[in-house]
Amino acid sequence: MAAVESIWKGLALLLLVTLRSIPEFNCSFEMSFIKVDERSDFSYHNLPYGVFSTRDNPRHRIGVAIGDQILDLSVIKHLFNGPVLGQHQDVFDQPTLNAFMGLGYDAWREARKYVQMLLAANESTLRDDAHLRGRAFVDQSSAVMHLPAEIGDYTDFYSSKDHATNVGIMFRGKENALMPNWLRLPVGYHGRASSVIVSGTPIRRPQGQMRPDPTKPPVFGASKQLDVELEMAFFVGSGNKLGEPVPIEKAHEHIFGMVLMNDWSARDIQAWEYVPLGPFLGKNFGTTISPWVVPMEALTPFVEANAVQDPQPLPYLQHQDPYTFNINLFVSIKGEGMREAATICKSNFKYMYWTMKQQLAHHTVNGCNVRPGDLLASGTISGPDPESFGSMLELSWRGSKVIDLGGGESRTFLKDGDEVTITGYCEGRGYRVGFGQCQGKILPALQQ
Repeated sequence: MAAVESIWKGLALLLLVTLRSIPEFNCSFEMSFIKVDERSDFSYHNLPYGVFSTRDNPRHRIGVAIGDQILDLSVIKHLFNGPVLGQHQDVFDQPTLNAFMGLGYDAWREARKYVQMLLAANESTLRDDAHLRGRAFVDQSSAVMHLPAEIGDYTDFYSSKDHATNVGIMFRGKENALMPNWLRLPVGYHGRASSVIVSGTPIRRPQGQMRPDPTKPPVFGASKQLDVELEMAFFVGSGNKLGEPVPIEKAHEHIFGMVLMNDWSARDIQAWEYVPLGPFLGKNFGTTISPWVVPMEALTPFVEANAVQDPQPLPYLQHQDPYTFNINLFVSIKGEGMREAATICKSNFKYMYWTMKQQLAHHTVNGCNVRPGDLLASGTISGPDPESFGSMLELSWRGSKVIDLGGGESRTFLKDGDEVTITGYCEGRGYRVGFGQCQGKILPALQQ
């Protein structure tokens, strides 16, 4: 009888360990002692990294978001005593995530396991030490968020087939919507890293050359076609040496985590300048990102099959493992005279044609070196239906129809005073893995 009981106990333990290894089931067996609302972006299954400061301590520190709290990793750095981080605890005392990112894939996995353990409901280290808890946790409402990393370089791709097709139809017609190279490689261009800003930073309406009347010379002035671009971006973790490409089989080991992005665009400035070298002043005046970097491990339960790619890409771009994610995305506008924000777009990251692994492999295949903190963006994310179009250029179809915001308000492009907010989250069973907000308000152009 004792032998049978022992066998049953062993089977029960095996089942428990197996279930706890599956993220979708894990929430039933291991929760945090920090209470988290099920609609919070920052569940125990998320644990994104960010950089913050407070009024009483203006030093920039690395933290992890959980519920409405921030866990200050600089306070608990001595608790990271694993085989990798035990030798590099100082990375959590830095003002940016770059040093931590640069430690590589094994360090990120180890850090996540330690944070999960320290926050677990059945772990007493933080839970029962009132003094340490008082120092380690900060209310998000009292924190100021900063850029999570020093961004050395920023690349913007053009990887949504629906978006590229829509724009191509507008400017070249249905027969020539996609350029010959688009289905063969992830098209991209080098953006301006110095004007990547954190959520909440206002955006000044840009000025530049435009040619509204093609029969007349260009004019100078404030952009009249200021637009939003719904994007996501990933931070490069460990980099590669100059001349040594990142093979697609190893690309995931270089992708640290993701943020929301609004790559603001001045369509009228861009239309006049972009031939033959691509976007310049129509894009480089500001790019907003959300402050919390969601690690790829947190997104793994929401992975989806990759888009069917026809024609088949060249071998260096081929991978069979799924690396597209079911992330619900929303864009809203709140004008100065509006009581509530109006949602103008509901999209999803799963609509992307080219994956992040393909983007990174292509970016480095010529030997280009990427570095910790480099930012690689998706390009505008649009889906197959009009409500999923990720830009006002598409939603208004190049200004030919209005976007109804309700209450008598409408837009074709952005007005001064408009506040644009991008949000996004993955939906689990009783929890979310979200990104917070990516928000910016349009300020009037400077008077000349």
